[in-house]
Amino acid sequence: MLARAPGLARVYCADVRAVVITEPGDPDVLAVQDVPDPVAGPRDLIVRVAAAGVNRADLLQRAGHYPPPAGAPAWPGLEASGTVVARGSALGPDDPQVGDRVAALLAGGGYAELVAVPVELALRLPDDLSTVDAAALPEGLATVWSNLRAARLTPGESLLVRGGSGGVGTVAVQLARALGTRVLATAGGPERTARVLALGADVALDHRAPGLVDRLRDATDGHGADVVLDVLGGGGLAENLAMLADDGRLVVIGMQQGRRGELDLSVLLAKRASVLGTMLRSRPHNQKVAIMDGVRRHAWPFVEDRWVRPVVHARLGFDQAADAHRMLDSGEAFGKVLLIP
Repeated sequence: MLARAPGLARVYCADVRAVVITEPGDPDVLAVQDVPDPVAGPRDLIVRVAAAGVNRADLLQRAGHYPPPAGAPAWPGLEASGTVVARGSALGPDDPQVGDRVAALLAGGGYAELVAVPVELALRLPDDLSTVDAAALPEGLATVWSNLRAARLTPGESLLVRGGSGGVGTVAVQLARALGTRVLATAGGPERTARVLALGADVALDHRAPGLVDRLRDATDGHGADVVLDVLGGGGLAENLAMLADDGRLVVIGMQQGRRGELDLSVLLAKRASVLGTMLRSRPHNQKVAIMDGVRRHAWPFVEDRWVRPVVHARLGFDQAADAHRMLDSGEAFGKVLLIP
């Protein structure tokens, strides 16, 4: 049974289940256990979770390499969707109400039946968007929107999305297309590149085939990509720089191919290029609020108009969390893997 206390919103629910990390290690260290019910401050929502998105940051946290920020739950989960079941005392009539469906960006704790959400990080769902599948959007939209802004991408320029078939990549392809950008993307194999084209990419390149740099330059008439959104990190540094246009911007948002790589400064200088690096989870709360405000005003309307939709590879139960982590780590997922309580 649910109850609300005055001042602080606290939801009492017997046996609140969550997927916890019993110790740092491989996916088998994940286990479903009871956790304390969430306590929300005056401007927080309590959300009954319909689904939580699985992100590579969760894999790092599970392995002991990415501890949660201060104040966040110990269990993973950077995004979730569900239904509001309680509200903080300082929320007004224009804020989400009990019964409203929302998707939210989280500092952690999404792998649970209930989660506390700062209202500024929550997005109301349009009527035609599945409550479960909406969990595939908050982290990707926040990452893509903030980094395209940081890269000063403008309509008419070209964006290269490295890993266009991933959870962030599928969002990036759709959002950049909606924003009037020429979208190029890489993916592994002809089936995946075909699916990336179906999402709206102008060009999809198989990164497993030889001559990627030459094929990218041919596709841009020798110009190169004005912005590269990269999840590879160190292993892709030289290749990405070679594919940048003059005055291009390389934005590194992941390290799937390592933390370190060599950078030819003569190429960087000759192209007058920039290299940016960002992380989302470790940002201060006020920066996350500003990012989500931008998403709400400039990106979420494309979700409401169906220009951007969640791409879900699999929906697995909490008791299959280890399989979900293995699925994401293997590279087989096209789009997002979701966990369902």
